[in-house]
Amino acid sequence: RGTTEAIGRPRLGKRGLKVGQDIFLAFSPERVDPGNPVYNTRNTPKVVGGSCEVCTEMAAALYGLAVDNVVKVSNTQTAEMVKLLENTFRAVNIGLVNELAIICNKLKLSVWEVIGAAATKPFGFMPFWPGPGLGGHCIPVDPHYLSWKLKSLNYHARFIGLADAVNGSMPDYTVELVVEALNDVRKAVSGSKILVLGVAYKPDVSDCRESPALDIIKVLKHKGGIVSYADPYVPSFTLDGEVLHAVPFEPGVIASADCVVIVTHHKAFAAKAIVEAASVVVDTRNLTKGLSGPAKIRRL
Repeated sequence: RGTTEAIGRPRLGKRGLKVGQDIFLAFSPERVDPGNPVYNTRNTPKVVGGSCEVCTEMAAALYGLAVDNVVKVSNTQTAEMVKLLENTFRAVNIGLVNELAIICNKLKLSVWEVIGAAATKPFGFMPFWPGPGLGGHCIPVDPHYLSWKLKSLNYHARFIGLADAVNGSMPDYTVELVVEALNDVRKAVSGSKILVLGVAYKPDVSDCRESPALDIIKVLKHKGGIVSYADPYVPSFTLDGEVLHAVPFEPGVIASADCVVIVTHHKAFAAKAIVEAASVVVDTRNLTKGLSGPAKIRRL
């Protein structure tokens, strides 16, 4: 049984409320993509599943006042599983392309070119893109709920576990790229000035929850790097009890760094300005695609 039925409904019963008569209980998964200019609350279909048929109809009627399309499912458990599937789908596919990025690096191929070419297939393929790790409050977390539940049913969710292992390793892999990039110019991480571009978990938002940038900064600091960050959406944040403040994104700041690491591809980060001012760049987002300059660029 899902959370709605196993936790929510019994609590209502203790208060003397009868579901389907005194109160109408339903679950509707959140579907939000912060910063998306196309899809918003109204034009994103809303999935609804109730504890009974009347509950479903009542919840659908309520949401129908605010959204264009309500999708009714048979019960609350199905609605809960929809949410877990959506985010597990993304986590597993991102894990696949993250591993592909590592494979392509070893084969001296561009993972971005490979995926871009594959995406021209008009059927049977949906492009996902690699990165320095997962972030946000849903995708890195939700698959674990499903995995935990299945363990109680004596089943191991193998795809979820493998994807989590790959995605969880990407911040460390990014640091390895920084080490290699600095080695190429005969420098060590220890004592080097490293500028991280972007600490938000996705472009053009201020949310740092579960952002891979936080782990990247931690590891670089642990290795002795002198780390600063620039992010127009995050003026400051606390990491392990230390308050870090953003530095401005400007040529002088970029030029003063021994290595610039592109973690979040905010629109404000002009790729041309980066490659022209930096000496060494590690690009985890392919922001510098097609550009060249004085900077030595190492891409994911």
